Amino acid sequence: MIDHLKGREKALEPFGLTGRRAEWIALASLHCGVFTRSQLSDWFGMDRFKTLRFVQFLVRRRLAAEDVVGDLKVCRICARGIYRALGAEGIRLRRITATEVAMRRLLSFDYVIDHPDQSWLPTEDEKVAAFEALDIGRPAMPVRVYRGAAGGARRYFPRGMPVALDSRRAVFVHADPGWDTSTALRSWRDRHLKLWEALRELGLSVEVVGVACARRPLERARTILGNWTNADADARPVQSPGTAVAARREITRIENAILGMDDAAVEAMGGFQACLQRIGEMKELLRSGLPRGTIDGHSVWRSSRFAGGGI
Repeated sequence: MIDHLKGREKALEPFGLTGRRAEWIALASLHCGVFTRSQLSDWFGMDRFKTLRFVQFLVRRRLAAEDVVGDLKVCRICARGIYRALGAEGIRLRRITATEVAMRRLLSFDYVIDHPDQSWLPTEDEKVAAFEALDIGRPAMPVRVYRGAAGGARRYFPRGMPVALDSRRAVFVHADPGWDTSTALRSWRDRHLKLWEALRELGLSVEVVGVACARRPLERARTILGNWTNADADARPVQSPGTAVAARREITRIENAILGMDDAAVEAMGGFQACLQRIGEMKELLRSGLPRGTIDGHSVWRSSRFAGGGI
């Protein structure tokens, strides 16, 4: 049983999917929307003929379709009913919108299936809900606004990269199929900085995993992530989670009073200047509890299934 699926694979029984087959389709649907035959074969430990029969079963039932992405043949889970049964109808993984996006998701999914026991948050809604449960607001989360005829749609964690969260640490995966630059990796960091800072204020460790399928992007990730990592042997002690939460709530309370032009509340706190001073004190308290560095740990992982840049 894969804990982070939370039993959702059982909802796939009406489609003729049970046991590990249902787990696989749930994993692929929630994390990526596509998979390769080599990923499927390795997961089940079965030969290519059994792999082919399972793919043909999915295609016959119109649960999936086979497409070519770049030079790679992939199986795309396209049945809306699958996503609806998993409670993820709005996940937007049923179609391949761009080769780069599909390749990045395949590579990140490769890491997930090799580490299935981590506390993954597969969907956008689960990521947002988990961080909001820690009293971290949406303004701290990476977001992209998509403009359209019906107005703007806000998508949090728009790249869809894997995130895991437990009581001790948060793990963020960055997958590079070989097309990224150092600037792209740093831009990804910048979009997560507020979230990472908020997590560290709560006493949680922030770790980043660089995933690649070729030597050059792997070494680039190793160097850059190493520069971000706290290497201070005499790191300052982290404030207790309760202290950090109280300080952040105090800042929010004061800012809401100022922005809401609640003159009575501002006056009760000593006036406008006193409010600004108090905000500064709370922010300094939060900063004083943070260890140095942008993150607390890092690692790199090379895909063996896509080794040599085959993805």
